Amino acid sequence: MQLLDWLIVLLYLVLAMGLGLFLTQKGSKSLVDFFVSGRSLPWWLAGTSMAATTFSIDTPLYIAGVVGTRGIVGNWEWWSFAIAHVILIYVFARLWRRSEIVTDAQLTEMRYGGKPAAFLRGTKAFLFALPINCIGIGYAMLAMVKVVDALELWQSVGIEPGQNVKLWSVVGVSIFVLVYSGFSGLWGVVATDFFQFFLGLLGAIMVAVIAVNHVGGIHELIPMVQASTDFDALSFIPLTENWGWSDTAGISLTTFSAYVFVQWWSFRRSDGGGEFIQRLAAAKDEAEAEKSAWLFNILHYVVRTWPWILVALVALVIYPDLSDRELGYPKLMLDFLPTGLLGLAVASLVAAFMSTVSTSINWGASYLTNDLYLRFFRPEAPQTELVLVGRLASILVTVLGGVAAFFTEDVSTVFRLVIAIGTGPGLVLMLRWFWWRINAAAEWAAMVCGFVIGLITSLNPEALSAIPDFGTRLLVISGITAVVWITVMLVTPPESDETLDAFYCKVRPAGIGWRRQRERTGIAPIQNLKLDSLRVIAATFVLFGAMFSVGGFLLLRSLTGWIWLILGILAWFWLRKLDQQVIPPMPRPGLDDRGTL
Repeated sequence: MQLLDWLIVLLYLVLAMGLGLFLTQKGSKSLVDFFVSGRSLPWWLAGTSMAATTFSIDTPLYIAGVVGTRGIVGNWEWWSFAIAHVILIYVFARLWRRSEIVTDAQLTEMRYGGKPAAFLRGTKAFLFALPINCIGIGYAMLAMVKVVDALELWQSVGIEPGQNVKLWSVVGVSIFVLVYSGFSGLWGVVATDFFQFFLGLLGAIMVAVIAVNHVGGIHELIPMVQASTDFDALSFIPLTENWGWSDTAGISLTTFSAYVFVQWWSFRRSDGGGEFIQRLAAAKDEAEAEKSAWLFNILHYVVRTWPWILVALVALVIYPDLSDRELGYPKLMLDFLPTGLLGLAVASLVAAFMSTVSTSINWGASYLTNDLYLRFFRPEAPQTELVLVGRLASILVTVLGGVAAFFTEDVSTVFRLVIAIGTGPGLVLMLRWFWWRINAAAEWAAMVCGFVIGLITSLNPEALSAIPDFGTRLLVISGITAVVWITVMLVTPPESDETLDAFYCKVRPAGIGWRRQRERTGIAPIQNLKLDSLRVIAATFVLFGAMFSVGGFLLLRSLTGWIWLILGILAWFWLRKLDQQVIPPMPRPGLDDRGTL
């Protein structure tokens, strides 16, 4: 890092701080303004912010580690969530916006009633705001420390610090983020996210182009990758050339099956995920929420996937003996980027780090303020007091995230821990929208059981030895959790008719699970679940078709590229046809199309 590089990074930090503070007034009026931007976000800003939230500094390091140890097919660990994210577009986005909540924990007292609902809301707010959220902040900070270390940023100014000094420097950047996110609320977060996303994407593309050109281009890179690994690092799915299943493609068939058939619906983000729900709740209306979810999917899976993977493949070739594969990304930056471009690339990684941490700070503070302080301590608190509490809660979340960073060591390991402790409650979270029998006790049991079993199977040495395969651990967590929550649901009473009717009238979901409420209230659902399910199937093929066709052609696998391109185009035509259909709800006799008498 030369003087010009440092000036570029400094300029970015000043601009980010200035933009965040400029929007302070927008987030200072009320709780709704501070945490959901007054429900006025346009779709393009909400969608880009969702993509920026998932693009942290740990992401390119994590993918470099995954590709370096398991090949491209290892990315199914996060690709599988695309299924849930497509379902979010057509099934859940409008429901979340219609509910008009501030946090997803708040929905529990709309969907359920009495003390069990209040207890569930408090438990959920605590777990998501502090343990789960702070672990996420901690491993983002760890990734930043790895970048600081690999790029020798301290050494470039003549200092040889220890590990704790490096970590404290990262905590300092987090405090910098806290200043603008704590003052401006979600408006400042999403506005800076917009610019941080495109800066981060520019940095990733720039590193990919320079790295690939250094090895002679794609045509030279592919055979070099094949020669440097003892497994098929270029495979998109664990299949051999004769289309037979193989465990030598980087991950086991069990793990691949767990990703594709279990993980996306068992994970706690099955119906959206807290940070995404916050953006959907902040959208201008239901249509804007749906469009923002589509934009996120395109940016997250189609646009960003391949620059990261290309850099990981180059690192696999250039650094064959690298013990920590996650360091391949920053080492390529340091070794091959010239002055100026290195500063821009570092600024892009700082932007990625700041976008995720600012979201985590605001998201965690929303639980502490809306679902704990307002709900249980000061129900009559004025709006100015709630905004102040939100800012103080932001400080608490940042401090605890910094503490968590001192106890994390490996990015991909912590990423798997986050998945493990969040696995289990996903099915309950989806079913609660469409089946009246799900109650607060069942959701609480699923959430707590999944969290505990995930911790035990991930941190206990004996459990790790007994179940070394990650996919098998996910199946075990999901299976045990299902047995627990189903049992709890059957032995506890259902929610009252008054609670169920109020929720149904507010959200108006579809499905046979609400037939009793539909008949009792005389109100038809707004949602058409059959049409939405067909759209999900078509859109899933569109998304994966676009992603894998780009990857196929980019990596000179023409047959793969053409197959996925054709599948994607056919699915797109099918999706357009479905969008043109108008299948109204099926109201009771005597109701008009709006479901009213």
